[in-house]
Amino acid sequence: MNPMRGRRSGGGSGRQGPTLFEAAAQRDPALKATMPLAERSRPHALGDMLGQEHLLGEGKLLARAIAADRVPSMILWGPPGSGKTTLARVVAGATKARFVPFNAVLGGVPELRGILEEAREARGYEGKRTILFVDEIHRFNRAQQDAFLPHVEDGTITLIGATTENPSFAVNAPLLSRCKVFRLQPLGAEQLVELLRRALSAPEGLNGAVEADEDALSAVAALAQGDARRALTTLEIVADEASRMGTSRITRDLVAGTTEQKTLLYDKSGEEHYNVISAFIKSMRGSDPDAAIYWLMRMVEAGDDPLFLLRRMIIFASEDVGNADPKALEVAVAADAAFRRLGMPEGMYPMAQAALYLATAPKSNACTVAWQAAQSAVKDKGALPVPMKLRNAVTALMRKEGYGQGYRYAHDEPDAVVEGETYLPEELSGERFYEPSGRGYERSVAERLARLRGGGSG
Repeated sequence: MNPMRGRRSGGGSGRQGPTLFEAAAQRDPALKATMPLAERSRPHALGDMLGQEHLLGEGKLLARAIAADRVPSMILWGPPGSGKTTLARVVAGATKARFVPFNAVLGGVPELRGILEEAREARGYEGKRTILFVDEIHRFNRAQQDAFLPHVEDGTITLIGATTENPSFAVNAPLLSRCKVFRLQPLGAEQLVELLRRALSAPEGLNGAVEADEDALSAVAALAQGDARRALTTLEIVADEASRMGTSRITRDLVAGTTEQKTLLYDKSGEEHYNVISAFIKSMRGSDPDAAIYWLMRMVEAGDDPLFLLRRMIIFASEDVGNADPKALEVAVAADAAFRRLGMPEGMYPMAQAALYLATAPKSNACTVAWQAAQSAVKDKGALPVPMKLRNAVTALMRKEGYGQGYRYAHDEPDAVVEGETYLPEELSGERFYEPSGRGYERSVAERLARLRGGGSG
């Protein structure tokens, strides 16, 4: 008796395979019309997909693998609406394998065990491979991801994981090493406009019920920010509004009046957060005030914590400006204090002032290099003894033992400098940790230090 008889091809629970409604909708056009436009408009063949030419263009690795039905386990990494789920379904349509969708949010390890058991039976009794599509695979913790490893290794399943997070951080290293990572890009404006045109005319889409001006489609594409799902959802909302108003034409004004302000692509706990803060810091370091203020406002408008941004500017003032402009640290600290008193929106004034000041200030990382070099010396050499002349001689016994002996008080010397004196431990005598950059105020520091060191002062 075949143990597979009577089992669902999807297997398990946690949203595996099509629901009864979805299966009925596939057969009944009227019922299908009640599904969201983004779902109805999903392409089913590789040639119908828009974008991702770097993966699906002629001769590309993934396109060749799909055509040869030799699809490897893979991680599809890309922003929302870039086509990860669609691509997985296209792969399923082009392969002879069973296709089992699984959502890491709705399903758990018990459901997964059932799917893996069915995959093992399908392979053993029917000779069929199983493609397991795990949406939002980053939602699984490391222990849960480990459950895939033996089954990927022995070929029980071909895993296709989809994630918006950087797989380097979101996927276990052992699992990642067994999968090919394909990075999907946001769709371009022209690709989104073409997608919207198709949805307007396609029978499974809006079927010509409404028309749209070109500038209206461009406006929808701009609002979508590369997200195909968002573009189609917006089109559906605007089309419904046009119908309510008794018109069959979508105009740019109708789009503007129907849709809300676009949401910035920004996840304060994800990779994009670190990408934008990196761009902000590097723009200030590169002395580009225009880019610095742009990235600052990107973060503010996306809802980032202003105190976090101010903290980063305080660090930057010492790390990247340093003694080239000692006032930079004062400006950053003062901006932090002012913001705490003012709050938003008035707090934007000192915050913007600080960012622009730091971006235009002369730059030096000499302070950073100095403390890091000194730290390395401490770690390498250990706790070297303090020279006797520098030790604190507070008792008669200490003085008898030589503590403080030979120390010369700098203020008793010309220019308050003891010529020829050294202050480092003997083993580090002559070491130079601080080398002023010669930019901004540090130029005068460099000139003075050259005279001091030239005279033998340590």
